[in-house]
Amino acid sequence: MSKSLKDEPYSLKKAASYSLGQIINNASYQTFSLLVFTFYFTIVGLNVILITIAFMIWSVWNSINDPLLGSISDRTHTKWGRRYPYIMISIVPLGLVMFFLFTPPASFGITDQLSNFIYFLIIIIIFEFFYTLFDVNLIALFPELFITEKERTNANAVRMTVYLITLIITFALPTFFIPDFSNPKYLTQYQIFGIFIAILIIIAGLCFLKLSPREKPEFREEYKNIPSLKETFKICIKNKTFIGYLPAEMGMWYVIGLITTVIVLYGKFVLGIGEGETIYIALMLVIGFISTALFMNILWKPVVLKIGPRKAWMISVLVWILSLVPFMFIQDRFQGMIVLIFFGMGMAGPIYMIDLILSDIIDEDEVNTGTRREAGYYGMKAFLYKLSSVFVFLTIGLVFTNVGWAVYEPEKVTSGVIFGLRALMFIFPAIALVISILVIYKYPLYGEKLATVKEKLSKIHEEKRSRI
Repeated sequence: MSKSLKDEPYSLKKAASYSLGQIINNASYQTFSLLVFTFYFTIVGLNVILITIAFMIWSVWNSINDPLLGSISDRTHTKWGRRYPYIMISIVPLGLVMFFLFTPPASFGITDQLSNFIYFLIIIIIFEFFYTLFDVNLIALFPELFITEKERTNANAVRMTVYLITLIITFALPTFFIPDFSNPKYLTQYQIFGIFIAILIIIAGLCFLKLSPREKPEFREEYKNIPSLKETFKICIKNKTFIGYLPAEMGMWYVIGLITTVIVLYGKFVLGIGEGETIYIALMLVIGFISTALFMNILWKPVVLKIGPRKAWMISVLVWILSLVPFMFIQDRFQGMIVLIFFGMGMAGPIYMIDLILSDIIDEDEVNTGTRREAGYYGMKAFLYKLSSVFVFLTIGLVFTNVGWAVYEPEKVTSGVIFGLRALMFIFPAIALVISILVIYKYPLYGEKLATVKEKLSKIHEEKRSRI
């Protein structure tokens, strides 16, 4: 790692090298979100109620895992910085667990519900530990490496472009390995895909560690002023700006999680995508995320620069709600592809803005306390927004049990099941996004107040640099 790369000001090279981390992030979590529910519901045959219970227990683990790892990271001091040691030790285990996600007892002929439920619960908890160990520290680097609003806006455009490109690839890749996501005879193909993703994560991780920029020198002594986990929790909970913003982000992740989880079954039973045609599900997702990448840069980036994240968020979420309406009516894959273009237009706004908004909140906290606690805030945020995953599976479980589909039986798809799948793609997401708009309407950190925070922050950093 060259010293010039560590300490250089903003550049495209710096933003791009940091953005390599998105490959690992997407290859792991998007594979998890797209395939794990479908795999255990349709391939393994787990009852949807057991899947829901497992995810509820998983959420309790997250309530400890995310803030704990964030607080430990903030309080760490090594010659490699606070974040990089944890990124280094997380990559290989995260890669390996991607294979073990798809090797339940059912793959060895053990089909009883209890054995597969216990395995499912344990493996998703292990996955979440190593994913969080990587993700919390990667995200915590962002506001440390890119300080000014202009740097963050430009770096975020690069980062989110890489994010969306790798998202597209991640969603497309399974279709080259698995002809039908819901046919039990393709269990082995799931495992082969797991091996491929494991190798991809480990190779991308080594590249990231070699090329990514390091933390700025002025933040190397921040660990001395970091409070305990208990105190961090109190600080975050008492931060009204932070707590007031979180429901908006939870709503965004709820919608993304719900749609990416359900779209496989929606595509098969509502749009008529059959065996050997899973490429069409990938194409819909690819079109949606290409649209997201394009509109993020050509539409929402200039809108954010002109009117700020708060107003831009509300406008983009309104567009997003309108784009969901056709899911109640469309009949085939080609209509689905058209709808996903407009879906991507709306989704691009919040995805682009989430870390810009949280970076501003962390800046405000530094102005008020004199200390930067990125990982602490990201850990608390992860705990709270990952509750959205619980709501996702509670919603699916509620709908499936009420339409008579608690156990996967493809031959028993009634009109009630079809309506349930449509409701999961529109009605529930729309409710969450309306709440998101109302929450951001009350968000206070914008305009003159934000400008004052930035001015004070600049003076604080000048003082820290003068003491080095």
